[in-house]
Amino acid sequence: MSAPAGVRHVSLRSGVYADSVRLMQVSREVGATDGVSAVVVAMATPLNLELAANMGLSPDEPASPEQLLIAIRADDDAALTAAVAAVDAALAARERSTGSAQAVPQRTIGAGLDELEGSALAIVSVPGQYAVAEAADAIAAGRSVLVFSDGVPVEHEVALKRAAHEAGVLVMGPDCGTAIVSGVALGFANVVRPGPVGLVAASGTGAQQISCLLDMAGVGVSHVLGVGGRDLSEAVGGLATLDALAALDADEGTERVMVVSKPPAPSVAATVAEAAGKLSVPVSSAVLSPGTPDLTVAVEGLLTEMGLDVPVWPSRPGPAEAAVPGAVLKGFYSGGTLADETMLLAAPVLGDIRSNTPLKPELDLGTDLSAPGHVVVDFGDDALTVGRAHPMIDPTLRLEAISNLAARREPAVLLLDVVLGYGADPDPAHSLVPALTAARRAGTLPVVIALIGTEADPQGWSRQADALAEAGAAVFASNAAATRYALDLLGASK
Repeated sequence: MSAPAGVRHVSLRSGVYADSVRLMQVSREVGATDGVSAVVVAMATPLNLELAANMGLSPDEPASPEQLLIAIRADDDAALTAAVAAVDAALAARERSTGSAQAVPQRTIGAGLDELEGSALAIVSVPGQYAVAEAADAIAAGRSVLVFSDGVPVEHEVALKRAAHEAGVLVMGPDCGTAIVSGVALGFANVVRPGPVGLVAASGTGAQQISCLLDMAGVGVSHVLGVGGRDLSEAVGGLATLDALAALDADEGTERVMVVSKPPAPSVAATVAEAAGKLSVPVSSAVLSPGTPDLTVAVEGLLTEMGLDVPVWPSRPGPAEAAVPGAVLKGFYSGGTLADETMLLAAPVLGDIRSNTPLKPELDLGTDLSAPGHVVVDFGDDALTVGRAHPMIDPTLRLEAISNLAARREPAVLLLDVVLGYGADPDPAHSLVPALTAARRAGTLPVVIALIGTEADPQGWSRQADALAEAGAAVFASNAAATRYALDLLGASK
């Protein structure tokens, strides 16, 4: 294969650090300029180096994750020089903004809390190896803490949650991406109305799916307390879930509670169910596992229990698509719980589905995300976000996977989630529509999208749905409905 046309600049810089979201913004800004065909400005993690290599922009020397990778391809020397200068200017602007003559910010959670009387919650979002000390400072100061960071060892998670229980506060996380506390959205959360339902969520996108469907049904939430994806594992034992249930039971604004999770450890699920049965508020389950209702059915059950009508969930069916003979399911997800839900719904009719987060260990994809056959990839898994922004913010890896799928011409139905709300891509259709249009031009590739969000979200559910439908996708507000539609196209629905 010949090298891509144009001129290139690849360099590594030591002693320079910026967070992944800011570096993604720099890459987008520079990549949008005339004469620039490819840009990677990111920390030199193995994942980012692999991305650069796929673009023909590998560095000529060994790299380490502590170095900043700047890799650019342009049409000519003038465009390349301008692009490198634009990267330098963007990084220098960031340094000036953080190094101004303003008061020097506190460098630890503990020191910062000393200056903030009355604050009830601390948020920790630092590399995982540093998160434990900061979270422990918050607990010692008598504050609940949301740990957005991933990469925290499970034994440290257990220690933090036990300390929080003894202190009478709550640890949300680690890897807690979604919460709503007293109407304040934290992390990836949607604009939903206030109301009587409290959620305890060992699942970020699962909580978003449920809160958005409730909002579409005219029902609001009191709080969404994320507890981290491992909380219902055998190792953690549901420590934060039990504390969150107790907190919602004591909350005057919460009349009903729903627990949402990926498949839990059976013994922990039993412990949580026993504790829930002792509360004064009714507790419903949206805990995914083989044989249990999907998230949409769980919401519909809750609405029925509340004496409310179940609405017709919004959708844009898209163009009439014939079943694709011999096609396979390709699920490219940004939400881990939604990916799990899809595999739980699809596996009984399709058989084995390989994944980087499989339902069975023997179906692990490893690093081969382009494997043939039925595949569901969670692009938000920790292994794919090291040194990168979450795919709800940075779609680069998923867009590359869509392009590669189209190029292979393997007969397939492509199933995606698009998650709206605070913190997410401000206009996901802007980057996704060209990729879907190009993929459909390359061959028969029906596209089905689970669009998770509300009309009040900054991106607007209908605006995004209309744009995606115009590109030929079938769009559903329910991930379960989207999955069933994809199975219909495969001729494999129940």
